[in-house]
Amino acid sequence: MTESILIRGGTVVTMDADERVLEGDVLVRDGRIARVGEVSESADVTIDARGCAVLPGFVQTHVHLCQTIFRGAADDLELIDWLKRRVWPLEAAHDARSVRASARLGLAELIRGGTTCALTMETVRHTGEVFHAVEGSGFRATVGKCMMDKGEGVPLGLREETEDSIRQSLALLGEWHSRDGGRIRFCFAPRFAVSCTEELLRRVAALAREHGVLIHTHASENRSEIELVEKETGLRNVEYLDTVGVTGPHVVLAHCVHVNEREMDLLAATGTHAAHCPSSNLKLGSGVAPVAEMLERGVSVSLGADGAPCNNRLDMFTEMRTAALLQKVRRGAETLPARRVLRMATLDGARALGLASEIGSLEAGKRADVTILDLRRLHLTPRPDVVSTIVYAAEAHDVRAVLIGGRVVLGDGELKTLDEREVLAEAREEYEALAARSGVRT
Repeated sequence: MTESILIRGGTVVTMDADERVLEGDVLVRDGRIARVGEVSESADVTIDARGCAVLPGFVQTHVHLCQTIFRGAADDLELIDWLKRRVWPLEAAHDARSVRASARLGLAELIRGGTTCALTMETVRHTGEVFHAVEGSGFRATVGKCMMDKGEGVPLGLREETEDSIRQSLALLGEWHSRDGGRIRFCFAPRFAVSCTEELLRRVAALAREHGVLIHTHASENRSEIELVEKETGLRNVEYLDTVGVTGPHVVLAHCVHVNEREMDLLAATGTHAAHCPSSNLKLGSGVAPVAEMLERGVSVSLGADGAPCNNRLDMFTEMRTAALLQKVRRGAETLPARRVLRMATLDGARALGLASEIGSLEAGKRADVTILDLRRLHLTPRPDVVSTIVYAAEAHDVRAVLIGGRVVLGDGELKTLDEREVLAEAREEYEALAARSGVRT
């Protein structure tokens, strides 16, 4: 790692407590931010950020890296059909090589789009390959092995016994959690209530508290899913998860599209985090999450792209813009303004992962996870308010450089930790083999 980096002369969007935006510099030393503002000293490396926005790296709180090479293979279906007809058969056909290729493709796309950290849920097998891919890329991630010990229509390759699922998850926790100074972490990732027994969920709840790790699961994404949970348990989804211990400040529930007032109050009271995935919710026809109402109650809401087969991008710029526009349609043009959305994409994401003291804003002492955005583009001109410009007009291809923990992983538009040609070739080759194994026909 370079000892010191000076990011010189940018428009610094700090996302600190005062949400300061200033013209100045960011000095990085030993992987952390040493100073923000006017810096007079020199550094080993200087990055000229004139004409650029310098902002915290985006934090996505719901991603499936193992699904990236399914992009375009599961379109125009609602959630349950999407799972049973396409995604589950494809996941069941994964081998170690295809999981690795999928993860590397996803990581390259995330980094190119300015995302520096993600909470990911992988498939049942070969999650170690995702950890290895994260390790090699320099990306910051909390990764979980998908847990599935029940469910109708689940392919043989995804079926687990409860004890085996727990044993494999604990093995990954022991091997990977807090690797590389905490850049790589483990979480428990039961898929959703429909595919997990009550015993598994209760065991996960206890183990997560015992080991001090996150739980990452899906909840209340689709009306059919909620009906299945109600039929089995007599409770709505979030209420049921609460009864088995899967709520709290260490829990991230992806989607929360169909939550009623009682459930929103429950999320607020327990400190449970909601990961909003607007593009995925629209594409699967799941609905529009009541984000404005959750925020009004004090629920922690952050953003994620979900997986490539239900988005089909892993692009935080798309998610920010879409999240804001959807709530404006629901509640009026002043709802979810640009600064609030940018906070959801940065500091609120860090809070959901328990990392707000480390990342999510540009402040002295925090890890140097930084995205540099070239503002000298037609679609970004003029820009009387740089935050509004970032949220409503910027695109992933405007990202010029990315630092994670003070390491340059994208510089001058070129990936530094991944060979892009190799990633692309590997993804194409492995998808063809995977599709043949799965028998899925699009």
